[in-house]
Amino acid sequence: MSERSFSEWLRSECEPDWTAVVTHPFAMAITTGTVADEDMRRYLEQDFQFVDSFTALLGAAVAAADTFEARVPYGTFLGQVATTEEKTYFHRALAELGGRTDAPTEPVTAAFLQLMDDVRASQDYLLIAAVLCVAEWCYLGWASRATEPLPENFVHREWIDLHEGADFRAWVAFLRGELDRLGAALPAEGGDERRQQVLGVFRRAVELERAFFDMAAGQTR
Repeated sequence: MSERSFSEWLRSECEPDWTAVVTHPFAMAITTGTVADEDMRRYLEQDFQFVDSFTALLGAAVAAADTFEARVPYGTFLGQVATTEEKTYFHRALAELGGRTDAPTEPVTAAFLQLMDDVRASQDYLLIAAVLCVAEWCYLGWASRATEPLPENFVHREWIDLHEGADFRAWVAFLRGELDRLGAALPAEGGDERRQQVLGVFRRAVELERAFFDMAAGQTR
């Protein structure tokens, strides 16, 4: 591995899928408020299915983190965002779009849920941090491309706001920092197998993020 940080190495090893996610036409349509209501409804119905597993994954991060200093940001995010802001947003947005919180799960959604549940059950902090980092960093990646003025419709505007701004950037920086800290602690010799294990989980999460946006747009690859 080069002198790049561990998180940057992971991201770069996932090209071209990473760039395809953060510049996905569906995500870009959210930033401009031009995504069709039917597509946005389908997307949010499926994304809501992650709330429970994502909350559980954050809880696992609190339990598995190796320092008190790492546990605090996870607990803060768990209380302030995952169980309050996002859940409240989902209910309002789906009501606006005529959607439902109990929509049947699409195959890509089920696959992503399985990945989250597998790393949660592993109690492997490095793998947990890798999946969380992908989920949050790539969303910052597309949301940060939004330009003023943001869409007037709260469905689009608030979804962008939830994944951009100083607090969310700090959260992503923390996740990347944890990956970098843990990655730097891996031995130069004998650590390759572990690095490849983390990369495999990171890459799988990126692939699923791309497939999830494709699903939302009604595309298949």
